[in-house]
Amino acid sequence: MIHELRIYTAKPGMVPEMAKNSGTVARAIRGDNYGKLEGYWMTEIGPLNQVVHLWTYSDLNERARLRAELGKNERWTKEYLPLIRPILVRQDIRLMNPVIAPRKPDKEPNIYELRVYRTKPGAAKEWCNHILEAMPVREKYSKPVGLWISEAGQPNEVVHIWAYPDLNARAAARAAAVADPGWQAFLKKAGPLLEEMSSTVMLPSAHSPMK
Repeated sequence: MIHELRIYTAKPGMVPEMAKNSGTVARAIRGDNYGKLEGYWMTEIGPLNQVVHLWTYSDLNERARLRAELGKNERWTKEYLPLIRPILVRQDIRLMNPVIAPRKPDKEPNIYELRVYRTKPGAAKEWCNHILEAMPVREKYSKPVGLWISEAGQPNEVVHIWAYPDLNARAAARAAAVADPGWQAFLKKAGPLLEEMSSTVMLPSAHSPMK
């Protein structure tokens, strides 16, 4: 299984329009026939004017085949692309191998947090091994939506998404985890493996499978 995280930057003020077109025109055309949509979000805190969408493919070959087929779909090229291209500023993708495959939260609705960590060269797997050992501790406070190691475009990255009922719940869960001796032990081992960390708070769109 391979997962693709696509981050599109829109012109200021155009994210609602981008999300609406994706949820109506694009979904009507592609459904899950060209990759399975796991989640679609709009950024709220962190980088602004962005939508983030997560897709599942059986492997890289299937992704290449399905995207080639989508590119030949006349409805896609004539109905959807003319809507999105004028408001699109930038596209970024990550191809990722799952450590924890995407899973819907037990309760909805939620806010979502996308965390991207760049590790020291070659240390991504070691960092993931440490967090998997500590996950029973962390899940006492909140559960991840997924955890991945990037295959491309940036190496030495781990990507994880978390769901919370609201920002207050996020703050409380993170504070409780940091105070837990089991999580402190994880941070002591895993922290030195990291070079950079980023966090983005996201809101699910109306058509996101994860709400």
